[in-house]
Amino acid sequence: MIREVRLSDAEALCNIYNEYVKNSTATFDEIPVLVAEMEERIKTLTVDYPWLVCENEGKVVGYTYARRWRDRASYRNSVETGTYLDAGYLRKGLGTLLKEAHLDALKAKGFHTVISGIALPNPASIALLEKFGFKKVAHFYEVGYKHNRWIDVGYWQLIL
Repeated sequence: MIREVRLSDAEALCNIYNEYVKNSTATFDEIPVLVAEMEERIKTLTVDYPWLVCENEGKVVGYTYARRWRDRASYRNSVETGTYLDAGYLRKGLGTLLKEAHLDALKAKGFHTVISGIALPNPASIALLEKFGFKKVAHFYEVGYKHNRWIDVGYWQLIL
C-alpha cells in the first residue's frame, strides 16, 4: 500500500535510511539521522512537497520524498527526489510503485521538473529512473568521499 507519510513514520524512515548511511554510498550522510531530525523534515518539507511511504502488512518498507531543488525563487517549480527501500524489499517492484505514485503527486501539485542525484555506480536506481523517462543530464566526478573512496554523482531529470 502506498500512502502519504505520517509523523509517526519517522522512526521507520530512519531505520531504512540509516542503513544506507552506515553501509552504502547511496547517501553522502555519514552520521545516522535521529528520529527527531526526521520528524522535523516531515513537518517542514511535507507542507510543500509530497512524501510517500510503502507499507507491507502494516510495516513501512520504503519511502520517497521531494524537497526544494535550489533556494532561489525561480527554481520553485523544480524538485529533487529520492527513494529508499528496506534492504529486504529490494527488487520486488516497490520502487516502481513508489516512483509512479510520487510522480503523479508531484504533477498534481504543479511541479514541472524532477531531478534525482545518484551516487555511482548504481544500476538499479538508474534503471528505475529511466523506466519513467528520466534522462541523464550531468555527471560529476569524485565529488563525494565516503568509505575511503571517491564517488561520482550523476543527475537525472524528468520534465513532467
